[in-house]
Amino acid sequence: MLATASHLHKIFGLHTVLTDVSLALNDGDRIGLVGANGSGKTTLLRVIAGELAPDSGTVSIPAGVRVGYLQQMMLDIDGRTVSDMIDRAVAGVRAAEGDMRRLEAAMTAAAGEALATVLHDYGAAADAFERGGGYDLDHRIDATLAGLGVGQLHRDRLFSTLSGGEKERTALALLLLNAPDLLLLDEPTNHLDAQSLDWLEATLTAYPGGVLVVSHDRAFLNRTVNAIIEIDEHRHTAKRYGGDYDAYLRAKEIERRRWQEDYARQQEEIKALRYDVAVRARNNDNYRPPPDGDKFLKFKKEQTHDRTVAKRVRSAEERLRRIEEDPIPQPPEDLCFDGRLDPAALRGRLPLIARGLSKRYGDRLILEEVSFEVGVDARIALVAPNGAGKTTLIRLLTGQETPDAGEVVYNPAVQVGFIDQESADLPPKATLFEAYRQGIDREEQALMTILLRSGLFRYADVHKKVRELSGGQRRKVQIARLIAGGANLLILDEPTNYVSFDVLEALEDAIRAFPGPVIAASHDRRFLERFGGDRWTLERGRLVR
Repeated sequence: MLATASHLHKIFGLHTVLTDVSLALNDGDRIGLVGANGSGKTTLLRVIAGELAPDSGTVSIPAGVRVGYLQQMMLDIDGRTVSDMIDRAVAGVRAAEGDMRRLEAAMTAAAGEALATVLHDYGAAADAFERGGGYDLDHRIDATLAGLGVGQLHRDRLFSTLSGGEKERTALALLLLNAPDLLLLDEPTNHLDAQSLDWLEATLTAYPGGVLVVSHDRAFLNRTVNAIIEIDEHRHTAKRYGGDYDAYLRAKEIERRRWQEDYARQQEEIKALRYDVAVRARNNDNYRPPPDGDKFLKFKKEQTHDRTVAKRVRSAEERLRRIEEDPIPQPPEDLCFDGRLDPAALRGRLPLIARGLSKRYGDRLILEEVSFEVGVDARIALVAPNGAGKTTLIRLLTGQETPDAGEVVYNPAVQVGFIDQESADLPPKATLFEAYRQGIDREEQALMTILLRSGLFRYADVHKKVRELSGGQRRKVQIARLIAGGANLLILDEPTNYVSFDVLEALEDAIRAFPGPVIAASHDRRFLERFGGDRWTLERGRLVR
């Protein structure tokens, strides 16, 4: 056993984050920690790492077990070079090697019980040296840095002068070189290219200790983990599922079908109980008036009948009261973007044409002479490295920026549905519902019904201010706007960012079923695989199909 968390509770101000969370981590466990943004995943990592105290509950880590948390490696870096940071990461292995050399020398002079003690200590040092990868340490240092794409960094460079991405990748490399028994990783795939991602997946799959990793990368989870722990967004509890992401998804689908079946059964029972209270319980098929007209016997039978009716009514009312106090909530409807691009309205014209788009920021060329046409059933995935110009192109298409040259021409019948990368189009001072309905010409009650039936939010959420929402909740507002807005062309910039897995698959299904054209920029491997369509990229400002 590497670590045990028992009945953890954590509250920040008025917000409950963790409720009665328990889990156990063992050698060989590679667990993906998932849940909506703000559900408590990072909080749980910090509690296990000892950086944050729970309000109640305990974390137990056996003596000698070393826990490594990525954030810990970023502390105390002022004045340290990359070489200094490497030395600190492998200090335990170097110390074990020094102990081995010292004890080897002591063996020559020791005898009896003293020799037995020296041999015992040597065995412990050799075990620590081997567990830390000491026998090929120099090769492992080079391979780890190269694997994460920072092998080219000069070792005498100050760590503080590295770029943000270089710091993240180097910190991850240092943590792996430290070789703790339990790895706690928070979104480790950020800033990794495809080659580094492959290397990390292979490394974690073979890692001899335990791994608890927060990640939104479904392909990464499929290739690295053997269990999933989900923190429920509303109950703040944790539930464990065996297997990889696909196995978790299948289990969630079974749960959803069972939820739908249980809800339907309960609705039928509620309907039957209400009928019993109003009609059926007042009928007593066993009551028959006396054939001889005996008034006393008739009175007694009527009393018995009334008591039977009252008992049936009370029983039905009590059962109905218990159900209505804690009903099974209605399952959300499937997400659906009901866009309609009327072929007759197009009159032979394309939905969107871009001609000669060019854009510079200062001396930096972002886009040069970019031209393309979008057909009525187009599926276009923009795939390019960060900084290549994907978001700039999308901002030109949506009118958020003006090109230095060129133009964007829309067919008058087109209505654009847009998701930006950071949800910046939502007014921070507005309530959730105000931001949701902005610019949508539909009756307020109908919009509220659509919102609540989508399952994206509960009624208690609708009056929250946008500035109070997490990144995942803001993304849900944008998704809700697409559902209600009737757009017939979707332009999506990293649409899966911040989206929790309970919504993500449904979102992708809705995009796949959308009847109009879609332009989507994404790094999400799973999204791109399911999206299909044409792949476009940007190279030195030029569009390459």
